Amino acid sequence: MDDHLRSPDFLDVEKFPTLEFRTTGLKVHSGDKFTLNGELTIKDVTRPVELDVEFEGVATSPYGQEVLGFSASTEIEREDFGMTWNVAVEGGGVLVGKKVKIEIEGEAVRQA
Repeated sequence: MDDHLRSPDFLDVEKFPTLEFRTTGLKVHSGDKFTLNGELTIKDVTRPVELDVEFEGVATSPYGQEVLGFSASTEIEREDFGMTWNVAVEGGGVLVGKKVKIEIEGEAVRQA
């Protein structure tokens, strides 16, 4: 399955080895919840997206660095990014849905 996702039918990683997200704005909703606006590029298609972000807290790494944790998520229409491959299934419908949920767990090291 992973090989098919890497193929030209979907991500075409040979030709487009990275996905890119560029931030265009940040909106604070409450103490630990944010909306991060930006542009997501998959293959050669760039579309605006909003990430729902939650600040998960601060910890100190074993190296004495302050590390900030966060989670973020959004949902995109894969066909908007040129990923249109599908197969009809017996009894009606198609094999692959149009929506893709993206979930990110991340850490950032505070720079002095």
